[in-house]
Amino acid sequence: MKRILIIATGGTIASTEDGSGLAPTMTGRELAQQVPLLDTLCELDFTQPMNIDSTNMRPRDWLRIAGIIRDAYDAYDGFVILHGTDTMAYTAAALSYLIRGSEKPIVLTGSQQPMANPFTDAKLNLYHSVLYACDPASRDVSVVFGGKVICGTRARKQRTMSFNAFTSMNYPSLAYLRGDKVVRAAGAIPAEKSGEAPRFYDSLNERVIVLKLTPELQPSIFELLRRDYDAIILETFGIGGIPDLGGSYQRAIFDWVDSGRTLVVTTQVPEEGLNLGVYEVGHAYAEKDGILKGDDMTTEALVAKTMWALGQTRSSAEVARLFYEPINHDRMPR
Repeated sequence: MKRILIIATGGTIASTEDGSGLAPTMTGRELAQQVPLLDTLCELDFTQPMNIDSTNMRPRDWLRIAGIIRDAYDAYDGFVILHGTDTMAYTAAALSYLIRGSEKPIVLTGSQQPMANPFTDAKLNLYHSVLYACDPASRDVSVVFGGKVICGTRARKQRTMSFNAFTSMNYPSLAYLRGDKVVRAAGAIPAEKSGEAPRFYDSLNERVIVLKLTPELQPSIFELLRRDYDAIILETFGIGGIPDLGGSYQRAIFDWVDSGRTLVVTTQVPEEGLNLGVYEVGHAYAEKDGILKGDDMTTEALVAKTMWALGQTRSSAEVARLFYEPINHDRMPR
């Protein structure tokens, strides 16, 4: 029988009402006890590094979760992380970079309704997550939610209340859960496992911010961000449009990267990605050293990957190499 470690971190799935709103109080073991047949799938162990609303999840917590998996990796066949939905996509992406090439499944799940709610989705999500973690073909970091398996770098919370909260962005879902079966998507059958150990990382640069362009946002914002940030994820208009404003945006952006800081250009449009070469308003930035192109990656993955890359090196060339290397299907190969 397989051994799965459940890492409980809080979130809606563990929340109860205390008179001032929902707050996480239940432990991972208590949650598992509420799910019928869960103990028939495998042997379960539990650890509870935190019990927080995922709004309060921070990069230091990603490192803590990754460290738990590193220390327990040889003792278990897979890992299920119980997590709040609001920042689950960030954590799933971060773990994809902090634990590269895991041949054991690392599954994140949660729920839109607390376990104690009579109409909760928590029971099925937890059951499906353990079921998927026990499947011999499962590997790497993924989100299991609403009957779907989504690659950890492609997940995005798309709905605030519906049970199908998560969408796989610009990449197909890996599998579907139908009752007690894992149904792999066409073309998503993984190759044979190589037996190689994963690569664990323990450093991140948290000085990364997302800046969304809006009409009349002044380019002086780049100067204001210099003190606190080393990298900006710039969400442009459309397929890569950046305002001209008499050349002031170009000067501000070029000054930012010429100072040794990093700029990642993406689009605020959720689907289909970026192409700076299409319009004149983006073309000037297409080949500038220090400007990285997010292509079809999610903003959540871009934040995590930039923190990870800058945590490994300060060499702009090495940052670019790490950034453009496809990891856990986070981007289509160039």
